[in-house]
Amino acid sequence: MKFALHFGNLTFPDPEDAKRMLLAGEAAGFESVIAVEHVVIPTEYGTRYPYAPSGRLPGGIDLAWPDPLAWLTYVGAVTSRIRLITGVLVLPQRNPLVLAKHLATIDHLTGGRLELGIGVGWLREEFDALGIPFERRGARVDEYIEAMRALWDQDDASYEGAFVSFKGMSCNPKPAQGRVPILVGGHSKAAIRRAGRLGDGFFPATGATLDVAEVIEAMRQEAREAGRDPASIKVMSGCPDALPGSGKDPLAAVAARAAAGVDRIALPLGAFQLDLEAMLAEFGEKVIKPLNG
Repeated sequence: MKFALHFGNLTFPDPEDAKRMLLAGEAAGFESVIAVEHVVIPTEYGTRYPYAPSGRLPGGIDLAWPDPLAWLTYVGAVTSRIRLITGVLVLPQRNPLVLAKHLATIDHLTGGRLELGIGVGWLREEFDALGIPFERRGARVDEYIEAMRALWDQDDASYEGAFVSFKGMSCNPKPAQGRVPILVGGHSKAAIRRAGRLGDGFFPATGATLDVAEVIEAMRQEAREAGRDPASIKVMSGCPDALPGSGKDPLAAVAARAAAGVDRIALPLGAFQLDLEAMLAEFGEKVIKPLNG
């Protein structure tokens, strides 16, 4: 089982704190770190945040949300092993050709450690401020995934869609391992279908109450119907009962997630903030090492 540190850029927005956290995480055996995204936060918004009972984003409007790609590039430069994941990047807010170049460059510079977790976005007011249509954003995401892969797969690439179109284009450098893996975030029917048909990975929302096993099986069925091997789609999920202070048996909690088909556990860094280095090291000794040798 792999373990990821979630909300890295939100919890540690400053460079020296981020470096300290990541080096401690690497030493403890954590495999990856996840950075989240919002470009702007509206002072007032009517859209309901779907991952908290309050329907509101955590923190105030002055909370630092460092750009995930810039933050991951920095921590990639000060670490050597830990994988770098967006969880999630709001894909329809990005130009796919510019993003394909940006991602491939980061992946090239960090030795193939980048993974792109993507979502369709939920905050209409943010889309409005960016001048990007909120409607049909799911269809836009599907095309953007295909268009970026076309640029990564070969030179002299072409793509024709409703939202993006190009012919005879090359984008270099290529990602270090050919493509940047794309993890589809969310647990809606559309997200499940997208993960099964287009994703390299699947990240059901960690802040929602849901039957993880049921959602994973639904994704696997979509993959089968698309002629794909469901086992090739790696699953990342939260695991509240594994967190320090939960009062639960973390090894049993992780085993239950593994039995449901989870390959990587995402743990919020806030659970380790009381004594960062010591708590990360203790988790490594008591959970990561016993499970992974």
